[in-house]
Amino acid sequence: MALSWKLVIDSRDAATLADFWAAALEYEVEDPSALIEQLQGAGRIGEEAIVEHRGRKIFRGYAAVRHPDDPFDAVSGIGRGRRLLFQEVPEGKSGKNRLHIDVHGEPGGLDKLVNRLEELGATRVREVDQGPAGHWWIMLDPEGNEFCAT
Repeated sequence: MALSWKLVIDSRDAATLADFWAAALEYEVEDPSALIEQLQGAGRIGEEAIVEHRGRKIFRGYAAVRHPDDPFDAVSGIGRGRRLLFQEVPEGKSGKNRLHIDVHGEPGGLDKLVNRLEELGATRVREVDQGPAGHWWIMLDPEGNEFCAT
C-alpha cells in the first residue's frame, strides 16, 4: 500500500513562503481557520498558538499549500494529496538544498514562466543549457531556497 506524504520546508516566515509557492504552483493556501475556531472554542489552544495572516487565523509558525484538485478535509483545511508544509525554524538557511522543486511550464513557455516567477519574488541564478536536451533556469524562492524552472 502506498504511503501518504507531504514535503516539509523549513522557513523564516511560513505564511509568506506559502503565499509565494501557492502562486508559483497555482496551488491553494490551506485555510485552518475553522479548525482553529473549534480548538479555541473547546479551550484546547490559546491565542499564543495562532496569528492572523491575510484576514484568516492560522497556526503560529505553520502554513501549507495544496493542489486545488486534490481532496482535503473540510474542517481542518488539510490537503490529502500533493501538499507542501512550511514550518518556521530559528536558524537561517546555511547551504545548498539537497532536495528541490522543479516547476514545469508549458512547452516553449520557459521565458513566460521565469518572468512570472520573478514577478512573484523569485530570483534567477543561472541558466543551464543541455544542448538538444533543452535548458532551464536555477532560481531562488524569496527565502533563498533553490528550485528549477523548466
